[in-house]
Amino acid sequence: MSSAAPALSQDEQRSAARQLSLAMTALGLFGLGLAWNGLAPSQAGVGQLILGAAALLVGVPVLRAAWHSLRHPDLHGITDLLIALAMLGAWAVGDLITAVLLPIVMIFGHVLEERSVIGSQEAIEALGKLTRSSARLITADGSLREVDNAELKPGDQVEVRAGDRVPADGRVLEGRASLDTAPITGESLPVEALAGVDVFGGAINLDGRLRILVTRTGAESTLGKVIGLMQRAERSKPPITRLLERHASQYLVLVLLIAAVTYFTTQNPQAMLAVLVAACPCALALAAPATAIAGIAVAARHGILIRGSAFLEELADTRSLIVDKTGTLTFGSLRLQTLQLADGGTREEALLLAASLGAVSSHPVSRALARQLPAEALLPLDEIRERPGLGVIASSGQGEVLLGRPELFEQHGIATTPVPAHDGPIAGIALEGRFLAWLLLADTLRPEAAEALADLRRLGLGRQLLLTGDRSSVAHAVAEDVGIAEVQAEALPEDKLVRVTTEIGAGFRPMVVGDGINDSLALKAGVVGVAMGAGGADIALASADIVLIGSDLRRLGTCIRLSRLCRRTLFVNVVLGLAWTLAIVAAAAFGLLGVAGAMIAAILHNLSSLLVLANAGRLLRFHEPLPRVTSSAKAGAT
Repeated sequence: MSSAAPALSQDEQRSAARQLSLAMTALGLFGLGLAWNGLAPSQAGVGQLILGAAALLVGVPVLRAAWHSLRHPDLHGITDLLIALAMLGAWAVGDLITAVLLPIVMIFGHVLEERSVIGSQEAIEALGKLTRSSARLITADGSLREVDNAELKPGDQVEVRAGDRVPADGRVLEGRASLDTAPITGESLPVEALAGVDVFGGAINLDGRLRILVTRTGAESTLGKVIGLMQRAERSKPPITRLLERHASQYLVLVLLIAAVTYFTTQNPQAMLAVLVAACPCALALAAPATAIAGIAVAARHGILIRGSAFLEELADTRSLIVDKTGTLTFGSLRLQTLQLADGGTREEALLLAASLGAVSSHPVSRALARQLPAEALLPLDEIRERPGLGVIASSGQGEVLLGRPELFEQHGIATTPVPAHDGPIAGIALEGRFLAWLLLADTLRPEAAEALADLRRLGLGRQLLLTGDRSSVAHAVAEDVGIAEVQAEALPEDKLVRVTTEIGAGFRPMVVGDGINDSLALKAGVVGVAMGAGGADIALASADIVLIGSDLRRLGTCIRLSRLCRRTLFVNVVLGLAWTLAIVAAAAFGLLGVAGAMIAAILHNLSSLLVLANAGRLLRFHEPLPRVTSSAKAGAT
């Protein structure tokens, strides 16, 4: 592929699909031709016609590409010329098997590479869809008019109700609400928005009503900048190259010189054609795709989706780790950690009342408490009153129940026990003016996180950085639990991108692991980006080079070990293909293959292809089962 390739256009995607369809059709004809020759040897001519049709089917596009390369030469075009030359040589000596297989192999190889570029375009389109929403514009006379957020401009005022997405960056003028900013900043806990606070477009209003003054729209907004940075990060990705393409020009000249010298010294056109056929880089061209296909298949069997062969090879050279916290090292959802009872309260009563009130609210804290009990066990409630930013009040068969922040109890004159020190949400529960308990919630660490990161350190990824948009105190606590020494907290998407590019500029080759929109830039800019598949944002999944389907962090170690095995296999395949090809070329040039040299050369170099395939097939024996993980106290048992 050409260097610094942009995302494929629709026409380019259709062209790739047509080539793949042609290759599959030709492969079917190829199998039919071989079967005909084997089952009806007396009608070998029919079999040859079928093979000829398969060769023409894939040969015409190769010749067209070679003609285009003659007029517009580039790195990829040199490879097209080489393949066309080898195919013409195979046609000249009647080796239809090579004439069919060689272009098919190259088409499959190019499709594997182009998948990563198509994925980049999907990522940008997914983010663009996220930025589009409706907005309630406050007109000059105070009425509301629903408009597309693309129509907003700085200075406009909008109303954002519970459940709405903030349509653009702005500053709160009136109201109070809890905002879910995790998709933008990575903050795992809701952020309180009140008058004077700046808010990001794309955040979700969980409760309350806000009047917001729009300050930035379009490309100047936070999400707009993410899209622009994503496009620049895509262009900055290193080009996908292969050993054959890097040296294709020299190889082509060398083959032509050897063929010319052979003809002028022997005056034997068959020997010259034997050199051309022998020099066909079938095994070399097959080395990378065959290894990649086997590696990708094995990875999929282990719950790892890899977008392209280049990333599988890049993984082998990673020596550092940059990892997100929320949704990556942690589950990304609140869970009840501790219940501190007041005098006279019982755990069963406090949990029942908290879960019952939590079920009637959409706030993340309420939802976490509601999950403590099954729906059929909850109490019936009436006269439900939600106090935005404070809590919920309702009447039950036992009396009036309050669930919420310490300020809620102060307003109702209810005496509470001292508010416990806790780095996370705290909710209290009271019944009929009697305080029952404090409920302490927090995001919880994945039980396999510490083990997974220790495994990566043993594999040579000793430099590990926790890069998160969450608060510093929370980030350092998680880092201590998993053994990470370096932490950068409260980082916005562009901050994460800068840190990743700085690491690369300093000579490190980081593997970046994340799950949210705020991680998409870092995932794209890293040497290899890995996204958590379970619960990960669509944009993160589209931006990543590798997706862990089950989100088990121990599969990061599996990725590294598999990639290093693939690299060793690829090296063996390249050496095998190159050595075998040079040996056959030398034998053909010195006339050692006899009068049927071209046919013997074709048989021998096809044999080298089988050896490469067999060696790549050894990868399929790779198997790495994971033992069942046991949840620890830190994993969130309540």
